[in-house]
Amino acid sequence: MTLWYDFIDVLLPFQWTGHLFMKNALLAVLLVTPIFGILGTMVVNSRMAFFSDSIGHGAFTGIAIGTLLGGIQPIWAATAFSIVFALAITVIKNKSGASTDTIIGVFSSTAIALGLVILSAGGSFNKFSAYLIGDLLSISPSEILMLLGVFIGVMIIWLFIFNKVLVISTNQSLAASRGINTLAAEMLFTAAIAFVVTITIQWVGLLIINSLLVLPAAAARNVTVNVRQYHLVSVGIALISGIIGLIASYYFNTATGATIVLVAAVCFFVTFSLRGRLHG
Repeated sequence: MTLWYDFIDVLLPFQWTGHLFMKNALLAVLLVTPIFGILGTMVVNSRMAFFSDSIGHGAFTGIAIGTLLGGIQPIWAATAFSIVFALAITVIKNKSGASTDTIIGVFSSTAIALGLVILSAGGSFNKFSAYLIGDLLSISPSEILMLLGVFIGVMIIWLFIFNKVLVISTNQSLAASRGINTLAAEMLFTAAIAFVVTITIQWVGLLIINSLLVLPAAAARNVTVNVRQYHLVSVGIALISGIIGLIASYYFNTATGATIVLVAAVCFFVTFSLRGRLHG
C-alpha cells in the first residue's frame, strides 16, 4: 500500500488525498465500480433490477443469521445466505410457472421480514443498522486486498459466461437451442451478483447498492449502439461516478455511497436527455 500512497501523493497533491482513509477509499472505488459497471450491463439487459434489489434483502437476513449464531462474521454468513437465496430464486423461476416478479417479491419480502424479526428479537438491530447506509471511508488495506481478489474472480467468471448470458438475455429459447445450459449459466451469474453485492454492502449500504448496480448500465444503454460500447461506457460512468462522488462526499461531509449514487443518477438523466438526439 505504501507504493499506492506515494503514487497518489505525486499524482494528486490535493487536500482530500492527504488522508490515508481517502487513499484507501479511492483504491476501493477503482476496484468496486468497474465490477458494478460490468455486471450491471446484464442486470439491465436481462431486466433483473428487481432481482438484484432482493439480493440486498437476502444479505440483510444473512447478517441477522450470523448474529444469531455467533462466532461468525455477519458478512460471511450474509454472503453464504445470499448465494443460496439467489440460486433458490433462479431455480424456482426456471422451474415454476409463476411470474418472475411474483417469485422475487415473495422471496424478497420474506427475507427482509425474517431479518428484521431476528435482529429486533435479539436486540441487535441498532448495532448492524450501519449496513443500511455503508461506510466506504472505513475500508482497511486488508479489505482492499480482498476486493482485489473479488475483482479478479469476477473478471474470470465474466470471461467464461459473458457470451452465454448475453444470448440468454436476448432469447432464452435460442440459447437452449444452441446447447447452452441456461439454468447453469444463470445460476453462476446470479451467484456472482449475490457475492459482489453482499461483500460490498458494508461499504456501499443496503439501501442504495442496487442503484449503483443499475444506474451506470442504464445510463450507458441510453447512448450506446453496440455491446462493446455498452460495456465500456457503463464501466466509464461507474468509475467517474465513484471518483466524483467520493471527492464530493469529502467536501460536503455526506455519505459516500449515497453521493456516488446521486452522481450516477445525474449521469443517467443527462444521457437520457441525449438519447433522442443520438439515436434520432
